[in-house]
Amino acid sequence: MIQLYRVYKVYFLLILCVLFWSGNFILGRFIKDDIEPLELAFFRWVLALILMIPFSIKYMNIKKCIKILKQQFLILSILAILGISLFNTIVYIALKTTQATNALLINSITPLLVLFLGVLILKNRVNKTQLLGFLFSTFGVIFLVLQADITKLLVLDFKTGDLWIILSASIWALYSVLLRFKPKELNHVELFTTLVFLGVIYLLPVYLYQGYNLQREIYIITQNWPIIIYVSLFASVLSFYFWNSAIAQIGPEKSSQFAHLMPLFGAILAYMFLGEKIELYHLIGACFIAIGIYLSLFLSFK
Repeated sequence: MIQLYRVYKVYFLLILCVLFWSGNFILGRFIKDDIEPLELAFFRWVLALILMIPFSIKYMNIKKCIKILKQQFLILSILAILGISLFNTIVYIALKTTQATNALLINSITPLLVLFLGVLILKNRVNKTQLLGFLFSTFGVIFLVLQADITKLLVLDFKTGDLWIILSASIWALYSVLLRFKPKELNHVELFTTLVFLGVIYLLPVYLYQGYNLQREIYIITQNWPIIIYVSLFASVLSFYFWNSAIAQIGPEKSSQFAHLMPLFGAILAYMFLGEKIELYHLIGACFIAIGIYLSLFLSFK
């Protein structure tokens, strides 16, 4: 009975994690006209770093982290730039010109991109079922980006945001694959805090280069503080804790399958809070993506 309770608790926390991440997409779209993508990304990670301080004091060996950072600066920098500095910044850029529903659906190809990059970088093997799944999901994304209008291929009239989301998904996939090379000496809290610290450092010069006015920044923070707290606390720190806790208990394969709930949660949230319509092409594209994910990540493991 106790064991069953623990399993259901893990599943519940994973669902919360994915729900928080879906909310990040919705809020990024909601405040697209009030705050620049770079500002939101910078505020998010600075606050997340501050919120991580209590965990760092309890779970981190600072001297060890500094030593490992010096020894493996290159791989840690690459992971920080991809996962912290670039990924969410590009997501927020995309959400200025595409619907949150579109973004979440296109983002759902990330596991398949991980599969593809795993073959190129890690020399993983892919069976025929996984390849078929990749083709299904690729078609679903193309169908979605074209909005069921194949004539757009002739004029390349894609939404800019859709292309940005594909780029962000590719960056996250590359980050996920390169995590295989992370320093094994760092625990989850140490790795996350180190990456956030480096990510903020790499974001800082780009942020300062924009020449934002201090008065403007204070105004933006005071006007949007609930959203900034949400993306920092719920979509960053808590989601990280839930995700890594689940991986430690049930493994990465089972945990990663919950990420595929994001398009469902996102579409519902976008309908409820943004008034976005769920069009027929959304459903058709989602079906192809879902079939591809099932073939590649579920059926191929049986």
